[in-house]
Amino acid sequence: MARAGRERRVMEQSLETCFEEAVRAAGLLFDRNKVTGSTGNISFRYGGNMYISGNGTCFGWLGRSDFAVIDSSGRQLSDIKPSKEYPLHKIIYDAKPEIHAVIHTHSFYSTLVSCMADEQSRDVFSDITPYLRMKVGTIGMIPRAVPGSAELFDALAQRVHDSGGYLLADHGPLIGGTDIRSAFYGIEEIEETSKIHYYLQAIERRE
Repeated sequence: MARAGRERRVMEQSLETCFEEAVRAAGLLFDRNKVTGSTGNISFRYGGNMYISGNGTCFGWLGRSDFAVIDSSGRQLSDIKPSKEYPLHKIIYDAKPEIHAVIHTHSFYSTLVSCMADEQSRDVFSDITPYLRMKVGTIGMIPRAVPGSAELFDALAQRVHDSGGYLLADHGPLIGGTDIRSAFYGIEEIEETSKIHYYLQAIERRE
C-alpha cells in the first residue's frame, strides 16, 4: 500500500513540483555539508525525459534553469550541458522502472567507507540499524574507475540489479528513489549509516 501511494504521488506531481523538490533537496544537502562546491548531481524522470543538474553546477545555488534535459535515448534536449555523470542516472532509470529520482554526492562518511570497503561487496553494511534497509535496501560496491568514464558506467551496469543503492569506490554514494523525497531520505540515511559504521569499525580496531 505504501509503495502504491508513493507511485501514485509521482504520477500526480507536476513538472514544476518536481523542479521545486529537486532544488529544495539539493539546497538541504548543501546546507548540511553533504556536498561541497560543484560536486554531486541530482536528477528526476518526468514524461519520459530525465532532468539532471547541469555540468559544474552547485547544489547550493541550483535553480530550475540549471537543469539539462535528456530524452530516453540519451539525446540532449536543452542548451544546458548535463553533468558528465548523467549515464549513471540513466543506467538506473533504464534498469529500474520504479525509480524516478537519483542523487549522487561525495558526502564525507559515505565516501570514506567507499575507500575502505571491499570492492566486490554486494552488501557493504551489516544490519547496524533497520532504517537503511527500510529506505534503500542493500548497498553494493561499484569497483573503482575514473569519474565520468565508460569503465565506471560499465561497472554500474553490470551490478545495477544487485543492490538497492550503491557506493562508487573511492568516490561516493549513488541512490535512487521512487520520487525526489525518497531519494533524499536514502542519501541522508546512507551517510548516517556510514558514520555509525566507521566509528564502530574504529572501536573494533582499538579493542
